[in-house]
Amino acid sequence: MAGLSPDDYRRAAGYRRNEATGPGIGHNGGPALVDRAGPVSAWIDMSLNSPEMEEFVRGGRMSAAGIAVNDRSAFRNSSFFRATNLIASSIGMLPTQLHRRLADGTTEKAKDHPLYRVLHKRPNPYQTAFEFKSYMQSVALCDGNAYARAVWGVRGGVKTVIALIPFERRSIEPKLSDNWELTFDYTNPKGGKKTLAANEVFHFRHPLSRDGLKGIGLLDVIVETIGVASAAERAAGKLFDKGVMAGGALETKDSLGEETIGRLKESLREDHAGAENAGDWLILEEGLTAKPFVSNARDAQHVEMRKFSTEDLARFTDIPRPLLMMDETSWGTGIRELGLFLVTYCLTKWFVAWEQAFERTCLTQAEQDADELYIKFNDGALLRGSLKEQAEFFSKALGNNAAWMEPNEVRANFELNPVADGNGLPKPAEKSPSKSKDDDADD
Repeated sequence: MAGLSPDDYRRAAGYRRNEATGPGIGHNGGPALVDRAGPVSAWIDMSLNSPEMEEFVRGGRMSAAGIAVNDRSAFRNSSFFRATNLIASSIGMLPTQLHRRLADGTTEKAKDHPLYRVLHKRPNPYQTAFEFKSYMQSVALCDGNAYARAVWGVRGGVKTVIALIPFERRSIEPKLSDNWELTFDYTNPKGGKKTLAANEVFHFRHPLSRDGLKGIGLLDVIVETIGVASAAERAAGKLFDKGVMAGGALETKDSLGEETIGRLKESLREDHAGAENAGDWLILEEGLTAKPFVSNARDAQHVEMRKFSTEDLARFTDIPRPLLMMDETSWGTGIRELGLFLVTYCLTKWFVAWEQAFERTCLTQAEQDADELYIKFNDGALLRGSLKEQAEFFSKALGNNAAWMEPNEVRANFELNPVADGNGLPKPAEKSPSKSKDDDADD
């Protein structure tokens, strides 16, 4: 433990400061340790060899650039914030609905099932469906795993999940026993541990996993990218704070008096400062020569480094470069293609992960075996395109020769009430009998 301060050594010995719990409460309910550098604080046990221990001592995951990467530094990166916000908000705003397969092969929304409202409207007393899904998605992106307590109850004579309440981050650890039984170890922030059964924890994770139980978090794999980007931002900040920002120099072989220097400064301020004087030429005296400064290779390298960091984040998150506001790509008519790219190559895997995680935890074993109920994200909202494109699509769907949609189905897509004559597929139009040449002659 060389190089650690006494306080760091005490933390490394198995204690971690917990500011949120408040002073005077120990990790096991006893008296808290006294930090000589500050007030009495609470502590919780930590393993000396755990990654959390190293992350805590260093203030985050240490990158090769010497920057500790944590939640705060990552979200200060505009590209990471944009990518995370885009995925989380897209998942949060899409409706999640419980459907039922009927005996005749058709399907319907299972609005009579108590789980429908939990998924579609209100998963818990303090969060809406949008808030719950966007929060869980952002946690799964950062940490690789997001957990919520599945509260079971009976509603309308049906045993079902009546609430989903998010756990505090990093308080849950999945375990697989020797006989392959899944349980979850829950560490209470106030102290104590509890083992929860598999159906008591809703576990949503990143599709990629190293052990089949926990997902891979972005904060584990983008350490170097965020570290380099943060180092570049710090270098730019120091340049603006302490660097020389002059645009050029005036050189002469002769020595100038104070009066000449003062007159020259006043002339520069009054006659050549401001945007309206951009491009004007200086009239120099006393043998002065103007020598402008130009950007060097190091400045250009700094700009390229920032672009590379953005491209790297696009690869890690599967977000198209233009949606991260890369300025060299034109938008125009390509917006729809960008939307399709986002849904197909980025969001679709998350849709499947959500749907199967809900079905694994929120449906009883009997309901899963019956295979009648299923959960579906309505991703059509992201694929509708412009009003012109929708008009062309629905026009073909209602076409006379090969209609596959009813008028009321089209109206439902625009939240319009059905009409009396809007059921039934449109029938091909009857052609009027053509006149013969004889009829024309009689006329």
